[in-house]
Amino acid sequence: MRRFPLLLLAAYGCLFVFLAINPYDRAVWWAENLPIMLIVAGLVLTYRWCIFSNTAYALMACLVFLHTIGGHFTFERVPFDWFTNFFGFERNHYDRIAHFTVGFYAYPLAELLLRRRLVLSRTVLFMFPLCFILAVAGVYEIFEWGYAISADPAAGIAVLGSQGDIWDAQKDILADGLGAVAALGLFAALNFREIRALPAPRTLRDT
Repeated sequence: MRRFPLLLLAAYGCLFVFLAINPYDRAVWWAENLPIMLIVAGLVLTYRWCIFSNTAYALMACLVFLHTIGGHFTFERVPFDWFTNFFGFERNHYDRIAHFTVGFYAYPLAELLLRRRLVLSRTVLFMFPLCFILAVAGVYEIFEWGYAISADPAAGIAVLGSQGDIWDAQKDILADGLGAVAALGLFAALNFREIRALPAPRTLRDT
């Protein structure tokens, strides 16, 4: 269904406009929404040459929607009490859920590698998207840290979203990685025939 990505784009546009009205902190809103706007713009500009499956677009939309909501409230203040209370957490884990969906971008990356035959190894097909997600996650944590120490203190803390956890950056990267593993597991299940056609890893006996 070629219209599905357009429906997602329209839904994002409506959500963006609605949540751009009176956010908790305009500086935080810009900092949180700019990366997402760049992602959406990149997908739109490359749509003619690089079309992903509906599954890939649905997975990518998860981060777009969750991050846009987080930018309006700040991730620490998103109304997520039902989740916190249900599991007995002491902090708002909405940001962890959003980080988990960052890993979903491993799915379209693996899809691109497989469909364009950019790799001929099953190992590389799965390891490259996973390592790419982890690398992007690390760079983004550095960006958050840089913003936190250079911006207004209140806005910096809101963007950082550590909520007093000194290991917040490491846990965020772990959530990104686990999301990638989950997405790649789904990719393997839905594309096992095409993946099986790739050469198997060589063993010591083959050398």
